[in-house]
Amino acid sequence: MLKVTNLLETITSPADLRAYESNQLPQIAQELRSFILNSVSSTGGHLSSNLGTVELAIALHYVFDTPHDRMIWDVGHQSYAHKVLTGRREGMSTLRQYGGISGFPKRSESEYDAFGTAHSSTSISAALGMAVAAKTKNEKRSVVAIIGDGAMSAGMAFEAMNNAGVNKKVPLIVILNDNEMSISPAVGALNRYLVKLISGSMYAATKRGIDKVLSVAPPIREFAKRLEGHAKGMVGPATIFEEFGFDYYGPIDGHNLDVLIPTLENIKHLAQTEGPQFLHIITKKGKGYSRAEEDPILYHGPGKFDASIGIQAGKASKKTFTQVFGEWLCDMGVADERLIAITPAMREGSGLNEFEARFPDRYYDVGIAEQHAVTFAAGIACEGLKPVVAIYSTFLQRGYDQLIHDVTLQNLPIVFAIDRAGIVGADGATHAGAFDIAFLRCLPNLVLMTPSNEQECRAMLSTAFRYDGPAAVRYPRGSGVGTPLESSLDTLPIGKGRIVRAINNEAPPKKKIAFICFGPILYSALAVAEEINATVVDMRFVKPLDEELLLTIARSHDGLVLIEDSAIQGGAGSACLEVLSNKNIQIETLQLGLPDEYVEHGDVNLLLDHYGLSAQKIQQSVVSRFG
Repeated sequence: MLKVTNLLETITSPADLRAYESNQLPQIAQELRSFILNSVSSTGGHLSSNLGTVELAIALHYVFDTPHDRMIWDVGHQSYAHKVLTGRREGMSTLRQYGGISGFPKRSESEYDAFGTAHSSTSISAALGMAVAAKTKNEKRSVVAIIGDGAMSAGMAFEAMNNAGVNKKVPLIVILNDNEMSISPAVGALNRYLVKLISGSMYAATKRGIDKVLSVAPPIREFAKRLEGHAKGMVGPATIFEEFGFDYYGPIDGHNLDVLIPTLENIKHLAQTEGPQFLHIITKKGKGYSRAEEDPILYHGPGKFDASIGIQAGKASKKTFTQVFGEWLCDMGVADERLIAITPAMREGSGLNEFEARFPDRYYDVGIAEQHAVTFAAGIACEGLKPVVAIYSTFLQRGYDQLIHDVTLQNLPIVFAIDRAGIVGADGATHAGAFDIAFLRCLPNLVLMTPSNEQECRAMLSTAFRYDGPAAVRYPRGSGVGTPLESSLDTLPIGKGRIVRAINNEAPPKKKIAFICFGPILYSALAVAEEINATVVDMRFVKPLDEELLLTIARSHDGLVLIEDSAIQGGAGSACLEVLSNKNIQIETLQLGLPDEYVEHGDVNLLLDHYGLSAQKIQQSVVSRFG
């Protein structure tokens, strides 16, 4: 492992970095890469992407006057080097921990984080807005958006570029950090186009010659640019980025500081005088750590590990809900050839690896394009096939209009397998699946299910698949309770819950309390119910709600605890209260769930306790309310 020396420790701000001679920067890069490896292996976090952006972060802060010049990292999980160089080196020991620094840029964390990012493809829009604002206020500043090739596949990035093309004379710079991957390998026509650009050796050689002219003889820049245009006409097509109104440069080596720095200096000047500039750089995920270079997916977002030996595979005692979904998908794929699996660039995260290997002709990774994924599925459903869209809760938010207009309005039979529901832990507010129940249960025609364990998840997925309309199953990140899985593809009766525990009437409590539960939080409620002798109901369905069961429980108990691992406002508990109100049933209730605030990053169990959803905190709340 590389030994950290003293240069990096002297840098507490980009001003310190800019005080060094350019020939000292490679040493700083070496130290910074070593620091990131040691830091992430100790805390967990995103590794491959951050090892690949070390030189880029150094070059950007060396050339641009940050924070006066604005810098936006997209998606944001590759900004660790940026964080270290902007005064957060010591804070890296608290990365993604409760009360510590975020794993993504965050405006409230640092003045150097010009814009909060964590969802893909927002950077160019935000940067263009900042550049227009600078022009409007007559402020001389540069605005830089750093976006990956995976993020460039999203429609929003092209919407922003389309708008930027008619806003000439704004000081906007877009840097395409091309490592041929997002999280899963990059897909689609844009990726093939970038590969074509990179592999054009004749064009690259011509371009290098033009770059040399530009750097050595600035007075003949215009002549050189005309020469460049002719060269492109002879050896390759005009780039799509220039058709959008940008001046395109590259591709260049994103790890070569001797190339990066003068190129950025030239482009910085050009953006001020000639408007939007586009720089295409080539980097390698996992750069400098051979294990991450060889397997950047494995080292994308690891937990703690020993950097000297790498990540060691261990056998988990319990299956994750994601694994349950992946196995079910393959089993249902065998049983029904109509099944089509769709993911917006989350093959590994959503558990689709095996399905892709076994059924490549029925697997579609559409890239980071959630809106397209939903409407693409709608088109497939119109033709009698059965699409299953595997998507994170927080990413389904991006396809909400399509979900309403293209799916539920037309009552199309599509399964939404919603992963990462509820508290997700270290990724924090941007990735927490807190809102899906609230924004899904208001949609006509949609069936919404909340499995409490692995077998329920499997059965609900089968139920959703065989339902002749849109259906969603939302499940959390991480392992279940260890419930054995059945091999069958049996379904559940739609809209029917179950009583898991009844009050022991041999020693009746003073007040008869019932827990009305949605999702895996059921097991925390069960632990409390054993202590206080209460009824526990697994509602299973948020929509349609089992009104008959709810009313029966309400009429036979003195109090209800409505509990879910999602936002209280508009959530499943609120759905229960609506039913009780409509039936004019008055009963003492307690709603437990996530409050009206964004869930911060941290350990899942710590966060559950913080928000009153651990067994201990649930019991305290129940005793406080009901005595």
